[in-house]
Amino acid sequence: MDFSSKLLENAVNEMSRLPGIGKRTALRLVLHLLKQPKENTAYLSEALLHLRNDMKNCEKCHNISDTVLCAICNNPKRNSEIICVVEDIRDVMAIESTSQFNGLYHVLGGKISPIEGIGPQNLKIDSLIKKVANEEVKELIFALSSTMEGDTTNFYIFKQIEKFNIKISTIARGISVGDELEYADEITLGRSIVHRIPFEQSIRG
Repeated sequence: MDFSSKLLENAVNEMSRLPGIGKRTALRLVLHLLKQPKENTAYLSEALLHLRNDMKNCEKCHNISDTVLCAICNNPKRNSEIICVVEDIRDVMAIESTSQFNGLYHVLGGKISPIEGIGPQNLKIDSLIKKVANEEVKELIFALSSTMEGDTTNFYIFKQIEKFNIKISTIARGISVGDELEYADEITLGRSIVHRIPFEQSIRG
């Protein structure tokens, strides 16, 4: 791809670093920005800088937050006795969009994947175990994607906490095997949360 401007080329190259954005799409986006009023680009730049510099992680659930505790953990109407274990912020957003879950979350920050060099020590698993051991948690819901990595992560956490007297369940397999949670439609995901099953039953199945 030949560029008439080094500034344009640099902008396209940086834009194409984003996931799912190829050079042609990046060029289209950059040209679109050039057609907009300068203040629009300034607003975008400012928003991204604020996001990068001021974003926090909730001290309780590790969700992305503007404050020390996220709005979900800070909501007294949420049921703190039920914790839904998810991979990342996208899964929190997906489940929240169903309006079928009123508990709290625990964001692991990924899944165990030896191929990618991600082990239990790289995830927020220790804090989850401490939470189960020290807090009044009555149920833990595994809501990781039904992939090999997701199942491995579920089983690892299960073995760490099975000695505690709490209910351990997993979302129903309304989600197709191999699917990522964020791509499930709201109705299917909502039903999977509502009709969750005991985790040990999912292992035997």
